[in-house]
Amino acid sequence: MAEQRDASISETFAEQRTLRGVPVRELTTKIVLGVAEHQHDIDTRIEDAASDGWHLERMPAVDRNIARLAVFELYYTDTPPVAVIAEAVRLASDLSTDDSPTFLNGLLSKALAAKPDTN
Repeated sequence: MAEQRDASISETFAEQRTLRGVPVRELTTKIVLGVAEHQHDIDTRIEDAASDGWHLERMPAVDRNIARLAVFELYYTDTPPVAVIAEAVRLASDLSTDDSPTFLNGLLSKALAAKPDTN
């Protein structure tokens, strides 16, 4: 939604919280605002992990944003990597194309392998 309107993630998140009036879990807020804060670094890591020719703009929006959430969790939280990747793959299975779970599994595994403290 933020990309479609050319608005920041933080602005869209705050706007939707206000409009919907639904309580948002602390972890959800942490992840959304963390992705917003570190988006340039996260996007660079995704691009570095993507196969040749797969730039962010080419990825389906759902895959791109699942990857952003997962890379944030892999690099900026203590969530076990296996849980992060499994949840991203599950989300892709539920919300995106038939090829998306395999694509994201490979991309996130490669992004994790590039993380300095995992080598």
